Amino acid sequence: VVRRRLLQRYEHQPFISCLAGFYSCRWKRYQRRRTEPGKCCCKMRECVFFPLLVGAFCFSLIFLYMWGEAKNDYNNFDWYNYGNLGFWFLWSLVLLIVAAILFMYITLLLVLAMCLLAEGQQLYLHWSHKIGTFLVLGFSITALFILSVLWGDQWKTVRLSFQITAPYLHIGAITIMVLLSWPVALHAIRADKKVVQVIIVGPYLAILLFLFLIPLGMYSPCIREMGTLGPKPALIGHRGAPMLAPENTEMSFQKTIEHGGDGLETDVTISYDGVPFLMHDSTLRRTTNIKEVYPNDTAQNAALFSWDTLEELNAGTWFLKDKPFSCMGSLSRADQNQAMNQSIYKLSNFLRLADSQNKLVIFDLYRPPEKHPYRNSWINRTLEVILNESGIRPHLVLWLENDMRSFVQSVAPGFQQTMGSKAPVEDLLMDNIVKLNLAYTEMSSEDIRKYAEANITTNLYVVNEPWLFSLAWCSGAHSVTTNAVHTLKNLSQPLFLMTPQQYNIMWILTDLTSVLLISLIFAL
Repeated sequence: VVRRRLLQRYEHQPFISCLAGFYSCRWKRYQRRRTEPGKCCCKMRECVFFPLLVGAFCFSLIFLYMWGEAKNDYNNFDWYNYGNLGFWFLWSLVLLIVAAILFMYITLLLVLAMCLLAEGQQLYLHWSHKIGTFLVLGFSITALFILSVLWGDQWKTVRLSFQITAPYLHIGAITIMVLLSWPVALHAIRADKKVVQVIIVGPYLAILLFLFLIPLGMYSPCIREMGTLGPKPALIGHRGAPMLAPENTEMSFQKTIEHGGDGLETDVTISYDGVPFLMHDSTLRRTTNIKEVYPNDTAQNAALFSWDTLEELNAGTWFLKDKPFSCMGSLSRADQNQAMNQSIYKLSNFLRLADSQNKLVIFDLYRPPEKHPYRNSWINRTLEVILNESGIRPHLVLWLENDMRSFVQSVAPGFQQTMGSKAPVEDLLMDNIVKLNLAYTEMSSEDIRKYAEANITTNLYVVNEPWLFSLAWCSGAHSVTTNAVHTLKNLSQPLFLMTPQQYNIMWILTDLTSVLLISLIFAL
């Protein structure tokens, strides 16, 4: 009895007690077992759970990385959910916070397990942590599957991000392998059979060799010789400056101009009585107060309202209420008052503003729905406003609409003809295309260079994050459409820009240092 009570006292090694306590909820010495030389580090049942723990870590890391790099498109994700749920909420930010918390939790468990192994302790994962591991694993796999089905293009963003982050991920992976060398060496030395030693050390060395050789196959347009970087891409405000003002309003475009934007992008719809106006959504529910003024018409197509009705609506109060971007920041009192008094903007007024400031314009032109009076004359009506009512100089117009392109060229030869998809150079030149307007996921430095040789420039949309803008810059893009003119305007050079010599020194030093440290650990 006396001996049992003595064993129940807390051990004099607080570090091991804390490790085992947090991992296994075994705070007392008699509850723990050391790993005997040549024996397995845990019982058979625990041998099943440890790979699950590693798997949960890997899947949660993949999801966190994917969702972290998806920040450029959070607004699209929230907009998609708004269309399905009927109310605006920053679901993207909530998902990021949940992913980060789950990853930190599973990482802590894995670190505790590695430390226990390094101390020669048998592993026993408490039942509550086993449930937590299953939850993290299930959440991560489910989230990856759903996003892959509904938003598969996001994997293209991940692949693009590797062109920027790969050199730094390589350093991180080597660092992890150095930290793992201690428990690997410890258990390899304790193993009483050569076969067991090979099973322990073999995969570790194979992975390490693979990581050492990865840089030989890495490619990044931001690793380039000095003096080969092209000019900074021009910045075209996507619906103006929607992080600073309500989208597609006069205030939004004024903010783009104030922050040095080179062009303005918008969306054009035609009212029932033939007045082209700026509206992205098919309905007025998200960006106006239609619910308060005409509650029975919230689902009505925006093109089915007359201009007199549209002119009555407020197009700014929603911005202060819903806060469409998580990184908006706070507005001054003057900006808040101005935002609250914004109304739907006419195309003619938008074009006059662009012309007065010498800004390029590009817009998506939406065809009116069935039974609309301008269903079949939508392009003619838009051209009439551009050429006769606005007075904008033709060379400032990047004409994107592909329908009736030959007719548009005949009546407005000064427009810069712009195509919304890739095509053979010969076909583009035949159609007098001078610019491509492509989703950033189609970014390719090789294609951009090929089109540039034929005097066809490339605009990429929608580019908000500095790392993605840096990649577009290094790839040779002529311009980008962005929600963040105020942020990207301040970049003086691409992020992560380095010469091949600097990169070679970085990865060779990393590999040599890791070899030295791992050799010392195995030798000791």
